[in-house]
Amino acid sequence: MLPYWRLSAYYFFYFAFIGAFSPYFTLYLKSLSFSAAEIGLLMSLMQVMRVLAPNMRGWLAEHLGVRVQIVRLSALMSLIGFSIFFFTVRFDGIFAGMALMAFFWSAALPLIEGVTFAHLGGHGHQYGRIRAWGSVGFIAAVIGLGWLLDFLPISAVLWGIAAVLVGILLSALLVPEAYRPPQGRAVLGFGDTLRRAEVQALLGACFLMAAAHGAFYVFFSILLVENGYDKRVVGALWALGVVAEILVFLRMPRLLKRFALRDILIVAFACATLRFALTGWGVASLALLAFAQLLHGVTFGAHHAASIAAVNRWFPGRLQARGQALYGSLSFGAGGMLGGLISGYTWDTIGSAWTFTLGSAFAAAGLAWLLIGWRAAANGEEASLNEERTV
Repeated sequence: MLPYWRLSAYYFFYFAFIGAFSPYFTLYLKSLSFSAAEIGLLMSLMQVMRVLAPNMRGWLAEHLGVRVQIVRLSALMSLIGFSIFFFTVRFDGIFAGMALMAFFWSAALPLIEGVTFAHLGGHGHQYGRIRAWGSVGFIAAVIGLGWLLDFLPISAVLWGIAAVLVGILLSALLVPEAYRPPQGRAVLGFGDTLRRAEVQALLGACFLMAAAHGAFYVFFSILLVENGYDKRVVGALWALGVVAEILVFLRMPRLLKRFALRDILIVAFACATLRFALTGWGVASLALLAFAQLLHGVTFGAHHAASIAAVNRWFPGRLQARGQALYGSLSFGAGGMLGGLISGYTWDTIGSAWTFTLGSAFAAAGLAWLLIGWRAAANGEEASLNEERTV
């Protein structure tokens, strides 16, 4: 039987951690009088570990034949790493705790995704019902913690995040292992696939899209607080973006039948170019900020869904795990790290508006790479891809 609620609970707490950590931990670091460059460096560790940890843990899981045990160990070590923050406010101590927590936390999601699809078997279309609980967890954490921080000191964020990490550990202990032999088919070699121009264009553009989001994930909450918004508004704006993301995810099956992947991605990159310029220069207007957050549904939701579909198409069978790991490492890992580090150094030198404008420029560069590298003629396989979705 499908362990629906146990899997859903894990997704709930895993993404609740992001909802509690991403918007508010930077505010805690700022309260410790760390500079923007130091904050950018510390937060970039999350992306650095997303480059290293998933591939290492995936190799380990493949060779040991277990996944849930590694997920449980990762949950425990993430909590231990985070607990260091309760005992030090020094930069070196925070750095060590962040590195330990990030290494183990970032390795868990690819493994739990594999476990989930193994439990689903031939009912993979039900994945969205389980994954949706992750978005619910994010919204609950970002709104709930934002409301509490209007009444509690910023240091309370440590207890809120620690409670979520305990929830991840408990839910990981309840998730059962799933053993299902992978189904493969004959494919081109990994190197041959990487040499295709459209594959290189997509991976390069995804790297730039993640870099474009770097300032947003590190400094968006700081930007809002510095411009007079209270923490409830901060939480509401973060939640608005996730609501837009959920709505786009629900519409994606229909959109993928009507539009080519390349066209969806072009729209996503164009929206990202607009979104981050609006965020940087329109911070005085709550209406403009809300509109920019609604674009998150396209710049993340549509972009991620279309990218995953393309990677699944180009890296089938035995290559799929390596293709997805490469996509995640280049985009959320390397791209996010670059965006976070650069924004940390530009925040105090050229200012917040130009820092977000730099994110807009990253998105525009990704759009150009996509248009030039992935020619419309390469969409010959789009028709067969869309046909597969209608079966």
